[in-house]
Amino acid sequence: MDEVLAAGGAHRDWSRGVQLRVVQEVLLALLARERSYGYQLRARLQIALGPLAESLNAGHVYVTLGRLEKAGLVSSERVEQSERPDRRAYSLTETGRDRLGEWLRDTSWPKPAPAEFHLKLVAAAAARLADPVKLVDLQRHALLDELAAAQRGALVEAEPVAGLLLEGVVLRLQADLRWLEACAGFWSGKGAGDGPYRVIT
Repeated sequence: MDEVLAAGGAHRDWSRGVQLRVVQEVLLALLARERSYGYQLRARLQIALGPLAESLNAGHVYVTLGRLEKAGLVSSERVEQSERPDRRAYSLTETGRDRLGEWLRDTSWPKPAPAEFHLKLVAAAAARLADPVKLVDLQRHALLDELAAAQRGALVEAEPVAGLLLEGVVLRLQADLRWLEACAGFWSGKGAGDGPYRVIT
């Protein structure tokens, strides 16, 4: 298992109650690296998410893979095994690769938790799809634009109650930007900018 997937950690109480969905594009990114079985994909998600993986239902991975196959984004084939039940191996299609490229270029910020963006970086690095440092920089520019707009709104807002809300938006964006700085530092240390990458973002 590549060290870029080693983001696990010990269980903490704060992980309880966190609801995570199986992001379709994350599975596509993991399949871009190589053909995989469902249990392998689930194991990679668990390593990447650490204690947060406890909120993922194992069945969701297989349900999501089924939906991706129906949409033509992945294909599958049954692999016979001599002493075990047959398994189904999944592969990325060209349509799935196109969808993956759109996702890597998307700067919509996941809320309330940045788990989806974290998985984007992990999956992109593991499959050599895109430079994680460049993805962080792209996201940072988008958040800086949002922050500037919120700060302008806070300056002209005369109503104290509405001003309090805008202050909360500003503080949240500032915290997100600090986290992105930490992401940039981490992935820069991995030599992520060396390439080559198969999807240009």
